[in-house]
Amino acid sequence: MNENKQKISFFIVCIRDFGVYHNLTPREAYSYLDRHKGLQFLIDCYEAEHTLSIEDAVADMTAVCKRNGGRLG
Repeated sequence: MNENKQKISFFIVCIRDFGVYHNLTPREAYSYLDRHKGLQFLIDCYEAEHTLSIEDAVADMTAVCKRNGGRLG
């Protein structure tokens, strides 16, 4: 699998699992992460985040979103 496909797969899994963890649909999770900068964090920090567990990535995205006005977590 090429690098871009790996990144896309990782982002999809993270968004889905973020939604599951916070009881959101994938669409709601994507919108929330986009609004509170969790997606940008994941893109910017991909090199480090993809070496961690998905649970760690979800926790990190939750913390970033909370710092940016999100109320989940």
